[in-house]
Amino acid sequence: MKYAYINGKILSGDKDMQVKQGLVIVTEGEKITDIVKEVPKSPDMKVVDLDGRYIMPGLINMHVHLAGNGKPQKKQRDNEKLVKTLMGTALSRAVAYKVVSDFARTELLSGVTTIRTVGGLGDFDTRLRDEIAAGKRVGPRILAANEGISVPGGHMAGSVAVAAHSMDEALKQLEHAENEKVDLVKLMITGGVLDAKEKGVPGELKMKPEMVKAVCDRAHAAGYKVAAHVESPEGVKVALANGVDSIEHGAKPDDEMIRLFKEKNAFLCTTISPAVPYALFDRSLTNATEVEQYNGNIVFDGIVECARAALANDIPVVLGNDVGCPWITQYDFWRELCYFHKYCGVSNRFALYTATLRNAQLAGVGDVTGSIESGKSADFIVTKHDPLKDLRALQHLELVVCCGRAVKSPSPKRRKEVDAPWFPDPGLCPEQRPGSLHLVQTHVGVGYRMLRVEPDEL
Repeated sequence: MKYAYINGKILSGDKDMQVKQGLVIVTEGEKITDIVKEVPKSPDMKVVDLDGRYIMPGLINMHVHLAGNGKPQKKQRDNEKLVKTLMGTALSRAVAYKVVSDFARTELLSGVTTIRTVGGLGDFDTRLRDEIAAGKRVGPRILAANEGISVPGGHMAGSVAVAAHSMDEALKQLEHAENEKVDLVKLMITGGVLDAKEKGVPGELKMKPEMVKAVCDRAHAAGYKVAAHVESPEGVKVALANGVDSIEHGAKPDDEMIRLFKEKNAFLCTTISPAVPYALFDRSLTNATEVEQYNGNIVFDGIVECARAALANDIPVVLGNDVGCPWITQYDFWRELCYFHKYCGVSNRFALYTATLRNAQLAGVGDVTGSIESGKSADFIVTKHDPLKDLRALQHLELVVCCGRAVKSPSPKRRKEVDAPWFPDPGLCPEQRPGSLHLVQTHVGVGYRMLRVEPDEL
């Protein structure tokens, strides 16, 4: 089928994008075939009138765990035990796969047309990738890592990562991933906020440098890039020194870290979203312990400072929202752009460029998607308002197109228990609820801490 999208205000996705009008975007099948001034004459051309709305490339989420729903927990659950139950029988695996498939569809309905998964259940991600590409399921383009490689007691070991007890086991898991035809490899080099048992030690180094190097060397020889979960300065340096291609999350930077990023030609995937609740929400809401909130602040500041330093030193930065962490859903990637703008000081234009073309380039698919250009995949979203003026325009979409397949008036299923405590943008635009008062306390250097007080509590 041929389509001609007319009367749209076009944002191309490039770094210096400006609104362009008076042009027609022509697609055929999965591709953008032309961008012209008039609708080509063709008997099978279907005209789509955008009526002055904004059309831009589909968003690209560089850090996704498809198995997670973002539902907050009153206490930490045993993820390893849960995954064993889910993957224990053919029936439970089928149910789990259906849930993962639905989450992928939710990503698409929220305007994300490409995702990069970095830890999942079994071979679900590559399997789903192939089914979507074949038109058997609805969802975004997937760049899949399947299960990550961790160590006993390491981050997500036994859930969305395999615990390798030795170098041989780590390399065997890599071989297993190759057989599943993954697109990238994921290592869990340090712990995370919820793994830390003491104040001041989030991101404890878990994987030995020699294991990191062995996996990276073997992966590179096989043509794979390696991404690594890292949340401490020590971990970042170990990861970069031993061959990791992308640092997922980041930590407080120093000169040595910046040097290693440049020497190794690595990039940073910043993930501000999951750190926000632990750092800025009241503990009565998050059910976080004092230790978790303390460490959450360390990680939050480290992620932001690392991103700022990377940008200042021309180190490539991409965006992901670590979907699946508590309070982070499959439909909220737009928030990550808002946080990138606020906490890292970038323009709306740069945030949008990062989440489209820049993400595509660093993911290795810049020749396929990420911008509105002839020859690229027909991946775009349509908004009523201008995201260059307000990134919150991305929250409400009128059309999503992925590989030429359109979804009109997309409406992802939302989770009330997750949405209820969120302001439209924490730290940006506090929502005033009727009959309540919001006290705003500055969180030094980066944002705000919010406290809601009911009238009878004053």
